Amino acid sequence: MYWRQVIGLFLAAMIWCMAFPALAASWTHPLSFSNAELVRRDFSGETLQAAEFSNANLELANFVGADLRGAVLSASVMTKTNLHGADLTNAMMNEVKLDRTDLSDAVLVEAILLHSVFNNVNIEGADFSYAMLDKVQIRELCKKASGVNSQTGVETRESLGCQ
Repeated sequence: MYWRQVIGLFLAAMIWCMAFPALAASWTHPLSFSNAELVRRDFSGETLQAAEFSNANLELANFVGADLRGAVLSASVMTKTNLHGADLTNAMMNEVKLDRTDLSDAVLVEAILLHSVFNNVNIEGADFSYAMLDKVQIRELCKKASGVNSQTGVETRESLGCQ
């Protein structure tokens, strides 16, 4: 009986050891562009899940249709950045300066946008469902909110909780 347990434990350990390299091979580090100068960089249509863009200069960068789910864009500068149709679900965008940024038809579901500045942004059709925003931000965004997101079917005003 004792030998059966030892052999069983040995076989279980071997199977675990053989499976571990396969798990390690399938995991990759997210891309990191922290503190980078990415002026005019074209990321359109790219898969950038969980990518790191904190403190980056993203002026005039193009993210049209990009997959930015879970990306970290904290404290970045987004002047005239094009995020049309980008998926920013669960993105961290706190303390971001968005100046003349195109967020039209973007999905910002559950994104963290606290203390971000929105100056002359296009939010037509953007979906902010369950996003974390300051009350002042919501009040300002509701003044210009319009449209329906083509990907989620949610009205921008409804996603912001506008009255």
